[in-house]
Amino acid sequence: MAEAPAPPDDAALAHDCAAAIVAAFARYNAEYRVITRRAPERFENRDWDGVQADVVERLDLYSRMVNQTTSELRQRLGERAMDTALWAAIKASYTGQIAGLTDPEFLKTFFNSITRRLFDTVGVDPAIEFFALDVDPLRGIGSQVGTNRYGNRGSVELLFEELLSDFRFRTPWRDFEGSVHHVATDLKLHLQRTNETRPLREVEVIRPVFYQMSRAYVVGRILGEGWLLPFVLAFRNTRRGVLVDAVMLRESDVSILFSFTRSYFHVDLERVGEAVLFLSSMLPHKPVSELFTVLGRAKQGKTERFREIYRHLDGTEDRFVRAPGERGLVMACFTLENFDVIFKVIRDHFPPVKNIRREEVMAKYEMVFKHDRAGRLVDAQEFKRIRLPRRRFDPDMLAELTGECALNVHVEGDDVIVSHAYVERRMIPLNLYLRSASAEDAELAVIEYGQAIRDLAYTNIFAGDLLLKNFGVTRHNRVIFYDYDELCRITDCRFRDLPQAPTHDDEMRAETWFYVADNDVFPETFLNFLGFEGHLREVFLEKHGEILEAGWWRALQERLHAGAVVEVLPYHRHRVRVASSV
Repeated sequence: MAEAPAPPDDAALAHDCAAAIVAAFARYNAEYRVITRRAPERFENRDWDGVQADVVERLDLYSRMVNQTTSELRQRLGERAMDTALWAAIKASYTGQIAGLTDPEFLKTFFNSITRRLFDTVGVDPAIEFFALDVDPLRGIGSQVGTNRYGNRGSVELLFEELLSDFRFRTPWRDFEGSVHHVATDLKLHLQRTNETRPLREVEVIRPVFYQMSRAYVVGRILGEGWLLPFVLAFRNTRRGVLVDAVMLRESDVSILFSFTRSYFHVDLERVGEAVLFLSSMLPHKPVSELFTVLGRAKQGKTERFREIYRHLDGTEDRFVRAPGERGLVMACFTLENFDVIFKVIRDHFPPVKNIRREEVMAKYEMVFKHDRAGRLVDAQEFKRIRLPRRRFDPDMLAELTGECALNVHVEGDDVIVSHAYVERRMIPLNLYLRSASAEDAELAVIEYGQAIRDLAYTNIFAGDLLLKNFGVTRHNRVIFYDYDELCRITDCRFRDLPQAPTHDDEMRAETWFYVADNDVFPETFLNFLGFEGHLREVFLEKHGEILEAGWWRALQERLHAGAVVEVLPYHRHRVRVASSV
């Protein structure tokens, strides 16, 4: 009988496994770009259902490829699949193989996803994972994102005519000259308002078009003699052709477009890090983690957020404390002092008023992850098996976590192990904001709150629990919903008018005298729970009174059932234009 061949030495095996992971990432990246490259055709054909399908497919792709690669390596390595010494050698070989490749930090994240999936790593294991606090994902980028530059030769109109000519779609222009005039006029008015008299030198824009839901965007910056402006054009494809729908020239407007409350862009970038570097020059207050995320590299954004948290811990003595606001019934929420993220951990048990299971809560967060967030739902990143220093926890907060969230949190020596949490950007709870806001700011916040309910409804989302404590206010004074345990689809609800009581005794009963199903919603009762008084109540009723009528919701349901797309835009149109159907 022939002898079994000798096993390959570890160096050769490590090299082959590392090469297999590099090849798996290349397949992932190629498929990712195939999906992304559908965006222009979706926009030109006004295929908004196809857009949403692509969003979900691309979001699912990463986990599918990680699971597939992990399974293949586990089968290939057999009994040595959990050999940490071998995996340390695989990591070392992998490091050398990716050194000259595009976006090496994302390749490292892909490797980490595989080892964490394989070993169920708690915290970080530097022997088999890439993690370093001093790594700046932008520091090693020596090249620049591909851009087009348009010099000012004396006429702003000619400059923008040249620019728009380079971004023609297969769909014809609805009014090319009108769009040129629109862009030039908006820029001139902005420079007048800001008293900027120094000359404009050039406009520089990233070559690939950015696509997000039903809009296309050209993203760049305007360079003048000693000044710089962000510059974004929003394109709308109407039934009569493409036109420029808005011009964004303020950092706050562009920041909202690239917000943690928006769906991720579909933009075909060769090197995502180059685009992040470019965008950081216009949005210096936007965390790098959020830019990676909104450009579609959600896992890389998650890695960078993890680094940002640990850098803050490393450079301060800040503690983990209870998050501002009322105590949640479903989630225990804590935050890191002087850092704008919040950690949300599902409690072990919910009170009877919360008729929901843990698995259902997680399913709500998964739904939001894949849904059009429309600028009104915060992007919650799911973290597993994280290790945090025990000494940095406020004792009361730690007691709450270990006592009421023991399925997810336990103490291990000097560390607190959080097996599952959602991490979000921290906002000021709306109920707290209204207590200290000026009369003008409070009025604007109430109007924003009503608009948030509308915007969610337009995208087939009913918040469920409309209490002010479940909404937050961002630094741009936008109102965002962040409590998802009662969230549901508009089309799954039954919006009812309050029945008239047949007798006085029925009307005076403490309990409901008529049958109410789980999916029944009575909009007339909304105002009873909000706590608006006096002038703020009047403002809400004037601006948003119709959302207290069941008929408004039923009419919207009919539109959604019929397949209508009700847009929620991340910008305001800055000029009056002829209405057209989307």
